[in-house]
Amino acid sequence: MRIDRIELYHVAMPLISPWRTAYGEDAAIHSVLCRMVSGSTDGWGEAAPFAAPCYSPEWAGGAYAVACDWFAPALLGKDITSGKQLQAALSIYKGNPFAKSALDTAWWSLHCRREKRPLHELLGATRSEVAVGADFGVMDRIEDLLEPIGRAVEAGFPRIKLKFRPGWDLPMLTAVRERFPEQTIHIDCNSGYRLSDAALFEQLDEFHLAMIEQPLQHDDLHDHAKLQRRIETSLCLDESIVSLDRARQALELGSCRYVNIKPGRVGGLTNAVAIHNLCRDAGTPCWVGGMLESALGAAHCVALAMLDNFTYPADIFPSSRFYHEDLADPPLELHRGADGSPSVTAPATLPTPVPDRLKSLTLEETVLRS
Repeated sequence: MRIDRIELYHVAMPLISPWRTAYGEDAAIHSVLCRMVSGSTDGWGEAAPFAAPCYSPEWAGGAYAVACDWFAPALLGKDITSGKQLQAALSIYKGNPFAKSALDTAWWSLHCRREKRPLHELLGATRSEVAVGADFGVMDRIEDLLEPIGRAVEAGFPRIKLKFRPGWDLPMLTAVRERFPEQTIHIDCNSGYRLSDAALFEQLDEFHLAMIEQPLQHDDLHDHAKLQRRIETSLCLDESIVSLDRARQALELGSCRYVNIKPGRVGGLTNAVAIHNLCRDAGTPCWVGGMLESALGAAHCVALAMLDNFTYPADIFPSSRFYHEDLADPPLELHRGADGSPSVTAPATLPTPVPDRLKSLTLEETVLRS
């Protein structure tokens, strides 16, 4: 499959309301879109590292620049027949997994269009439906949080995820657990703490959480292993897992008992599948996370989530949760699964950007031809 043309777009997608985490808040999601063309067929990819290097060392402007200057030219004119071959072509460049993911996911989209098969089947999935959870960011008051959680519980979401940071921690979690004593809950710390805070996490054992997601540094494995040995609650690594090797090291060290896999953070769908398989063989359950992508990028997460070792409800959201109007069409929607819980279905065809919306949201764009 010869790569004839690559188009790259840096876009900013305004959120309905700011998304607050341990590292700050975002009023718009900055994302890199990639259109990859081979002959008369094209495919779209997306990676959303956000506007600033706060979630990870990458940011959308930088990811866009390195994709334009280095990664896309390395693929143009090449006959790329597999995701592994694409990753090998980019392997001389260190890091930058979000930038690589924009190209990798575009290749997979192009591949499934040429094959005329659904993406989840090409990734190796045998199911076509998966349950999703409900997530809640930092709010102004605890009272503002309890009502929407109640609606999510009534709607049948199988688990609740809460952002957890200094100043929005034990009092918030205590209030939620008292109101919802039986609900499956986990917290996401977004690297907001250090090993010196271990006493706080020891207290969390009494809340019977499903897991504590990424409590310590974004690039740490060693301290997480120490913390996991001190507490009963399972740790989950997110930001720390940026490659297959990092995942392997985390499992060998005992740094976590769950792994969150986001295609953008690990360099694309090719690497995401490899990490899923590694964890499956090690007996470590996984779940799919998202970066508030448009329906385009979210569809890749949905397809990935159909693999068999993604056993914990995914972080995949309907377009209407965050956007008045999605950049891509069709928008992502939830439905009732076979067990009655909110679920997503693997897309038969992948969404594509609506041209006028793409134009209005684009900050910069580049077209490269072989």
